[in-house]
Amino acid sequence: MAEQTPEQTARTMVDAFNRRDLDAFMALYEPEASLVFEPGQVASSPKEIHAAMGGFLALEGRMEIEPELTVVRADDIALVSAALTIDGTDPDGEPVTMSGKTTDMARRQPDGTWRWVIDAPFGVGR
Repeated sequence: MAEQTPEQTARTMVDAFNRRDLDAFMALYEPEASLVFEPGQVASSPKEIHAAMGGFLALEGRMEIEPELTVVRADDIALVSAALTIDGTDPDGEPVTMSGKTTDMARRQPDGTWRWVIDAPFGVGR
C-alpha cells in the first residue's frame, strides 16, 4: 500500500471497487474502522465491512468520484468528501444507480500511509 495522501487513498478505493478487488478494498481500512453502508446502518468490524462491501461489489458496477475531493486535515486525521456515483445491476438484472456525498475520515498510519477510520460513502444522515 502506497497511499501517501488521503486523496490517493480515495482514488485507490475507487480503483479497487472497479476491479472488484475486495482484498485491496479491505486493506484500506483500519482494523477498528466503521462503514456506514447506508444511513443508519453501520458495519463496525472487519467481518461486517467485508460482508457489506461484498454486497456492493456484487452489483458488478462502476464507482466514480468527482475529480476534486474536499480534504480537511488536522495533523494525522483527514475529513474527505466527494460526490460519488455507483452504477450497477441488481440480482434481478435491473440497472441500479446510487449516488451521494461521501463523509469519510482517514488517519495517517505510522508508515505514512492513510487508512479509513470511518467510511460513509452516502453520508451519515437519513
